[in-house]
Amino acid sequence: MADMTRFDNLDAWLSWQMQLHPKAIALGLERVAAVWERLGPASLPFPLVTVGGTNGKGSCVAMAEAICRAAGYRTGVYSSPHLLRYNERVRIDGEDVSDALLCESFERIDRARGETALTYFEFGTLAALDLFVRSAPDVVILEVGLGGRLDAVNLWDADVSVVTSIGLDHTAWLGDSPDEIAFEKAGIFRPDRPAVIGQRDAPARLRAEALRRGSLPVQLGREIDWTIGDGGGWIWSAPPGERLALPEPAMRGPFQYDNASAAIAALRALHERLPISVNAIRAGLQRARLPGRFQVFPGTLTYILDVAHNGEAAQALAANLRAFACRGRLRAVLAVLGDKSPVSIVEPLLPFVSDWYLTQSRDPRAMPVEMLSERLAAVLPKPAAATSSDLDAALGAAEAASEPGDALLVVGSFTSVGAVLRHFEGSRAEREGG
Repeated sequence: MADMTRFDNLDAWLSWQMQLHPKAIALGLERVAAVWERLGPASLPFPLVTVGGTNGKGSCVAMAEAICRAAGYRTGVYSSPHLLRYNERVRIDGEDVSDALLCESFERIDRARGETALTYFEFGTLAALDLFVRSAPDVVILEVGLGGRLDAVNLWDADVSVVTSIGLDHTAWLGDSPDEIAFEKAGIFRPDRPAVIGQRDAPARLRAEALRRGSLPVQLGREIDWTIGDGGGWIWSAPPGERLALPEPAMRGPFQYDNASAAIAALRALHERLPISVNAIRAGLQRARLPGRFQVFPGTLTYILDVAHNGEAAQALAANLRAFACRGRLRAVLAVLGDKSPVSIVEPLLPFVSDWYLTQSRDPRAMPVEMLSERLAAVLPKPAAATSSDLDAALGAAEAASEPGDALLVVGSFTSVGAVLRHFEGSRAEREGG
């Protein structure tokens, strides 16, 4: 092994990583700590922001990244999961890292791990930090994968930690009550460092845990807030009287003001090391984009792609649909993973969707369409829903039933939205090529 590379391409590395550990999800920091001790520095050479939460963390990360880049800083961002390519998970200065850089990092990790069996997520997390240390960005932003306390990104002490929101998701690992989940999410907070809470009505335990850990809480509705401006735009405010007049975020939805407020608070907490002007904040909010979050493709038939995969995210999607002008009928293609609650996703969307097409993606964790149909039988009695075990077939059936002016919503998981985005972009490329 000393002079040999285990694999020579990214797909082979990723396939092997998925089989290396006996469990797809194995929370805990012992394995990544043991490998990082042999691989990387004890302290990181850049400011670090860690972002967790049930919903909104991806949006918060995207806004923070866009603001930093608008200020002229070189960024490193780690997020998950991806939609089209694994490379999306690691960005340096706004660009996905190359296959070659990922493979080189995977090789370094493989050599350093010895006999330690890492999960797929742990391998990716170590690779991201390895690449960031080597590329020396001005600031790094890490998105928590699952929970916080025992998630691999929590190995490194963040200068600022953000929890965007608390909701019921991943209950098998995090607990089945908001207080239990709040405890796990609060695990990313650090003593004497800001703990940004981007939710007004967050469970009380989240703030209590921040205080217990000696962190400095910065919570929406308390230490920070926002209001809609009289002449358009909005106002971000913080004591002692700081007020920023800002444009609407490019990402849709009233909840994005909460996510933007959290991102701004996190970056303001770093102002001595990372000064950012109001103009950079304005520019970043208008440039930030996040594929798969109410992503609209207008046309004769409008496509709406949204990765909403729990009740809170579905409620946010419903708020966007309420403000969305659809001239015709809205049909929905739904596929979810096996550990999700499809009823909690469907119920907020019922007032907007005329017809449902239930299906499953090719993800091995996908909920079989028969089970999905059973779970939704009381909510979507026949003939309100059609079923198909093939995602492409369900999409085709929904398209065939649609007329000009109608809209088609694809919702339920990253895997289903990613598959349809790939299908849609492939079809568009064929049309443009033809």
